[in-house]
Amino acid sequence: MSMRTLLIGAAALTVVLAAAPVASAAPTDTPPKGKDCWATHYGQPGLDGQPTASGEPYDNNADKAATSLSRSPQLKFGTRVKVTNVKNNKTVTVTINDRGTYKWTPQVPKCLDLTDGAFKRLGGSVDPDDGHIVVREQVLG
Repeated sequence: MSMRTLLIGAAALTVVLAAAPVASAAPTDTPPKGKDCWATHYGQPGLDGQPTASGEPYDNNADKAATSLSRSPQLKFGTRVKVTNVKNNKTVTVTINDRGTYKWTPQVPKCLDLTDGAFKRLGGSVDPDDGHIVVREQVLG
């Protein structure tokens, strides 16, 4: 292969790459700052005492929460988050001790999975199940 062929090939490759669509940054599934999101609950019979992702035993009545595995930046275990129900202004501060597999999307803006106790203290109902409540979160650190 001649040098001319290599140069022509490199030029053609440059043209192809320049014409290829530029991938934008990966969309985040983290709630935009200041936007409301959904809090759900994940208490189930038999979970109490089982280890959470942090290794801490699960307590369905504690003020604890799981956050999405794909949230960026990830909320570290032990992070405290002030959660306010936008409908009734009730507030609870939860500590992150678990991870969930859910994603935040504009259609399903889920940001936290709360224990049943924290969900109820915010005014949510687990029987019958509200499914989710609209909340505002404030990461305290």
